[in-house]
Amino acid sequence: MTHRPSQEDLSVSHPVTGIAPHGGTLIDRLASPTQRQEFADKAEFLPRVSLSARSLSDLQMMAIGAFSPLTGFMNQADYDRVVSDMRLTNGLPWSIPITLPVTAAIADTLQVDTLVRLEDSNDQFVGVLELSQKYPYDKEKEALQVYRTLDPKHPGVQVVYNQGEINLAGNIWLLHRDPHPLFPAYQIDPARSRQMFQEKGWRTIVGFQTRNPIHRAHEYIQKCALETVDGLFLHPLVGVTKDDDIPADVRMRCYEIMLEHYFPTDRVILAINPAAMRYAGPREAIFHALLRKNYGCTHFIVGRDHAGVGDYYGTYDAQHIFDEFEPAELGILPMKFEHAFYCTRTQSMATTKTSPSTPQERIHLSGTKVREMLRQGQLPPPEFSRPEVAAELIRAMQPHTGQA
Repeated sequence: MTHRPSQEDLSVSHPVTGIAPHGGTLIDRLASPTQRQEFADKAEFLPRVSLSARSLSDLQMMAIGAFSPLTGFMNQADYDRVVSDMRLTNGLPWSIPITLPVTAAIADTLQVDTLVRLEDSNDQFVGVLELSQKYPYDKEKEALQVYRTLDPKHPGVQVVYNQGEINLAGNIWLLHRDPHPLFPAYQIDPARSRQMFQEKGWRTIVGFQTRNPIHRAHEYIQKCALETVDGLFLHPLVGVTKDDDIPADVRMRCYEIMLEHYFPTDRVILAINPAAMRYAGPREAIFHALLRKNYGCTHFIVGRDHAGVGDYYGTYDAQHIFDEFEPAELGILPMKFEHAFYCTRTQSMATTKTSPSTPQERIHLSGTKVREMLRQGQLPPPEFSRPEVAAELIRAMQPHTGQA
């Protein structure tokens, strides 16, 4: 049952334009037509593993090269090194373990050096794993090292605790790259984004990550960054998030509104990031930067409490962690911004670096407070949110009533 790679199989890299991807090669694990037929012929006889939403997202991200240099789910040596040292066994920086966990009962049915059929939640055949290893791992160690807490209330830790106790390792193949069901026009994979940057003549590109609706502080730091580079790659995450996060379709509409009214469209590209959110704070900031490097970005915005949740991380821990690496080995420059606010004294957006204001002269609201206002149909002040965006959020968050 072992899959013998043909010459076609071994061609697993995209032509590279612009900044080098992480590890030097933009990985391509999308099965060719010939491979798809080979896998389809074997499908009925292959053992099956059902993927969680996160694992399905990871499969897709590896296949399109967004997780370069990864070609599959991590083996034990890479997993252990990433958890302990934020590096792969070859020394390359990598901060988040990318694994395929299953229960021991499922793992016992699988044989190393064979193919495994990967299925989505609808039992559709979506990919293949060339199973090279099965290994147990320490959930508490992963939680403490990656998320800096053992608290089961942390959404990332909760996922680790609830998943299977055995990791499956091996190279993957994605059978089809289907259009995103909600945002097909914004599904821009790394090979394409790099091509777009080149077509626009952009040599320096800053990436921006968010899982929240855009507000004035976001707009301010994006435009500050845009003053010093050729282009802005707005890359909101639309993969798995917490249940109480604003839905992806609402966030994307807010970005469309902002681009229509408040940004120079010739200097901005809006695309979706299909990755799942880990809420790993500092470690995820490194992860997000490397991911944008693979998309072709040369710079990456790191703001207040990047990828954080609750009070598990210090306000600027996600900025400090970049100092633990040499800039050349990351290969993408972080652009670190203080917490931005509207300053009533200077009547402009500012940070403590540029404003002489007292705390009482600064307008900024917590996410919780803003959600409360929106649910009650109250517009946040224009100093916090552009009115068109606030109106869209109110419309989306009002309870829908229908006829009985």
